[in-house]
Amino acid sequence: MPRAALFDVDGTLVDSNHLHVVTWWEALRQAGRTVPMADIHRAIGLGSADLLAHLLGDDRDNGQDAAIDAAHTTLYATYFDRLRAFDGAADLLRTLAGDGWRNVLATSAGEAELAAMRRAIDADDALTAEARGDEVDAGKPAPDPVEEALRRAGVSARDAVFVGDSVWDMEAASKAGVRAVGVLSGGLSRPALEAAGADVVYKDVEEVLADLDAGPFRIR
Repeated sequence: MPRAALFDVDGTLVDSNHLHVVTWWEALRQAGRTVPMADIHRAIGLGSADLLAHLLGDDRDNGQDAAIDAAHTTLYATYFDRLRAFDGAADLLRTLAGDGWRNVLATSAGEAELAAMRRAIDADDALTAEARGDEVDAGKPAPDPVEEALRRAGVSARDAVFVGDSVWDMEAASKAGVRAVGVLSGGLSRPALEAAGADVVYKDVEEVLADLDAGPFRIR
């Protein structure tokens, strides 16, 4: 039976979360909105519209949303050439692909951001597909991105594992019926990931790679 390894990208495969925090903070500041960086950090992983609603409230005047989103996009793009994959990211993808797994990226990132992160990972040869947040009706924590990743992998939820760094990742995977694996590389705590549905939590993808023979990738 085919098996799929589904991966979030920001904070999971690529060390980018804190860049997002700073650029969202600056985009909000330019719009006259003061939001603590800690609050922004906990919101990373949501799509842009959901992130702004989470930080500013559903009852806000959303007339500034497009400008804030565009400012973040412009600011973050200045880091594209400096993005760095976590140690072990490419090796994990290639090892899984060599073992017959179908690797699919399931991310809230837009097309340009994802292209930059794929260049940083430098393992396109080990990827089967990608599923972006802007290609589904609802982003994480809704299950839609994970379900779309399953569809593109051509596997059922029971034959997949999802790896991510945010509570939104864990909630989306759990709602889709996929085993959720958390990593601490995005900056959230083990208890937070476990409370959101993580079956197991690792320090980072390098530790996931070291535990392939005994960990969650030995499914059924």
